[in-house]
Amino acid sequence: MKEIWVEKYRPKTLGEVVGQDDIVERLQSYAKAANLPHLLFAGPAGTGKTTCAIALARDMYGPEWKQNYYELNASDERGIDVVRSKIKEIARIAPFGGTSFKIIFLDEADNLTADAQAALRRTMETYSKTSRFILSANYSSRLIEPIQSRTAVFRFRPLRPDAIREYLGRVAKAEKLKITDDGMDALIYIAEGDMRRAVNSLQVAAALGSTIDADVLYKVASTIKPEEVKQLIEKALTGDFLRAREVLDRLLIEYGVSGEDVLRQLHRSVFDMNVPDEYKVRLLDRIGETDFRLIEGSNERIQLEALLAHFALIGQELNKK
Repeated sequence: MKEIWVEKYRPKTLGEVVGQDDIVERLQSYAKAANLPHLLFAGPAGTGKTTCAIALARDMYGPEWKQNYYELNASDERGIDVVRSKIKEIARIAPFGGTSFKIIFLDEADNLTADAQAALRRTMETYSKTSRFILSANYSSRLIEPIQSRTAVFRFRPLRPDAIREYLGRVAKAEKLKITDDGMDALIYIAEGDMRRAVNSLQVAAALGSTIDADVLYKVASTIKPEEVKQLIEKALTGDFLRAREVLDRLLIEYGVSGEDVLRQLHRSVFDMNVPDEYKVRLLDRIGETDFRLIEGSNERIQLEALLAHFALIGQELNKK
């Protein structure tokens, strides 16, 4: 693997970004005016936050954009010292090339401690003439209110299937790959709106051959096929707990997934089940309870089997109707 495709095919300008049209339009107006306030990019992973920050810098500064673009990751150093030293030192440097300001992109800013965020607030005010901050966060609620009020907030949403399909088609064409129809559907299912996950899964699958189908993708992504998850639920809802347990054993061994992964896919599949809504509510409630127990450190095998047993009990009630 000579090059990571996520970086190789990263959009160079805002016009190349897919799936975030409203956000791109607003950012292009900033680039056209050659001015912008402090920004906050909030949303799930893999939805284009870093890409948009880099593309904005390219559109504003041209070929020499790297001279006035600094990227820091707040998850590496989260304390107040990094704000007082590293970030403050960068912020006070005058921009190059006669531009009015430089851009400081602070990735995963929601991982900063409360003290560090308070110090950052003051730094953003003091050096606003020479620097503009772009803060990226998966959870904007973790940022203190004074920082949120000083930024223009951009909410990134999970990418739509058509946007993922378009982008992956472009990558496949450039790499001379053939993605089958079921393979593309599998990529969209695996991605869950995360373009980075989709591209990385495609690259791993491409290492095995130039034709990409669903079977290869589910194996390389360690993701259970939707129809097999559905089969697991159906077996449990027939009231046959032992058969459902056998299916679970096979899936855990064949795909090597964790208990949390199984729960996440069960959660997605319940909505597609042909059962009354009142029973879906009970199933989802039990999945949520099991998820909490796994996070707290419970034995995942015991909890998954307990979940299937509960499904079987609900299935017995359904069969009596």
